[in-house]
Amino acid sequence: MLNVQKFGSIPAVFVIAALFSLPALIARPSSGNNNRKTESQPHVETPLNLAILIQDDLVSHVANELDITRDFIRSLPKGSSVMIGYIRSGSLQVHQPFTSDLGKADSALRIPVSSTSASPFNPYVEVLEALRHFNSRQKNPNVLLLISDGLDVSRGFDPASVLHSIDLERAIKEAKRRKVAIYSFFAPSVGLTSRSYQAASYGQSSLNRLSKETSGEAFFQGTTDFVTFNSHFERLVEALNQKYSQE
Repeated sequence: MLNVQKFGSIPAVFVIAALFSLPALIARPSSGNNNRKTESQPHVETPLNLAILIQDDLVSHVANELDITRDFIRSLPKGSSVMIGYIRSGSLQVHQPFTSDLGKADSALRIPVSSTSASPFNPYVEVLEALRHFNSRQKNPNVLLLISDGLDVSRGFDPASVLHSIDLERAIKEAKRRKVAIYSFFAPSVGLTSRSYQAASYGQSSLNRLSKETSGEAFFQGTTDFVTFNSHFERLVEALNQKYSQE
């Protein structure tokens, strides 16, 4: 007959069984909690046609934001289509035309050149070019995310010349015609906007005008630079869901 000793009023066999099962009890709970946390993270609810444009002469720490940009792309709902382009001297460089393969789209992101050798004439010439890549027959909402310093001083460095530049006006008009909402993140370039408060202010004001007049939204941190795009993407997801989930 089995000799069962007691710990107080509890049989020893139950104590031993509990000790053997303790490691399993400790190891299991975390996975369930992590799954719930992932599922609760905000994400865009409506499939989009999204073009992401990055100005190629932005400051080097923009490269630190590529991972969160990739996360945002991969989190888009099934049926979304993404284009990746870089704004630089010459013309728009499309690294990835519109594709529904989100993994392929996020792989097309690269570190910006971060040199004045890549500085565009102004960002809005290439924005205008990118808008022509949108297919008006697509059923998804058309959205453009512009990551730029927003500055156009090609025709003068005063409020009238910058905030009402010819190319900015053309980009707004074309976006309205094609029904493309433009959202924008401000980041300074290695040129004027990283050295001049006034230049950065002009650039932010231009991005704000571009986004507001095309039914989008502009996101800034501070007056001359940014810390991280994390909060920008959180607010972008919220804005997109408010705009398109109710339509």
